[in-house]
Amino acid sequence: MDMTRLILATRNAGKITELRAILADAGLPHDLVGAEAYPDIPDVRETGVTFAENALLKAHALAQATGLPAVADDSGLCVDVLHGAPGIFSARWAGRHGDDKANLDLLLAQLGDIGEAHRGAHFACAAALALPDGTQRVVEGQLKGTLRHTPAGTNGFGYDPILQPEGETRTCAELSPEEKNAISHRGKAFRALVPVVRELLG
Repeated sequence: MDMTRLILATRNAGKITELRAILADAGLPHDLVGAEAYPDIPDVRETGVTFAENALLKAHALAQATGLPAVADDSGLCVDVLHGAPGIFSARWAGRHGDDKANLDLLLAQLGDIGEAHRGAHFACAAALALPDGTQRVVEGQLKGTLRHTPAGTNGFGYDPILQPEGETRTCAELSPEEKNAISHRGKAFRALVPVVRELLG
């Protein structure tokens, strides 16, 4: 098994760049590629009921299909007053997968009468590393904040325009990519993967 090459279960160039930089900063020599390097691999259905389960499903499927160590992540927004929803349904909260505006509008409408004291929320991310032999590890990261009543900012995607991180006066969508990566749930999860990669892949 080639332990020097890692595959990340995404076709999102930004995610690949982010994890590549984190591995390089940690002095890890692994060559990271995205799922587009293996175009014949089908997308995995996310049938898990937690971020960790979905990340593991994707990582194991990719590791089995390629024979390479595979990393996958799953993330979403968890709203306190909604008992953690939209959670794993974040990307399809309004019914259609990936319609950011519809998801955002629906969530704001649902929280319309909720006052400032009860608008706590966090972005959560689970990142999984799976090896072809079935070995697995999962790590998690969170970005806590409060939800604005109206969107602000044009950076980022998804629910970024309404989550204001703790200690910030701006939303995630008003932060620069560098500022957001430094505090983001995915950045924290990816950084937590570093010792796992070191342990399992050397």
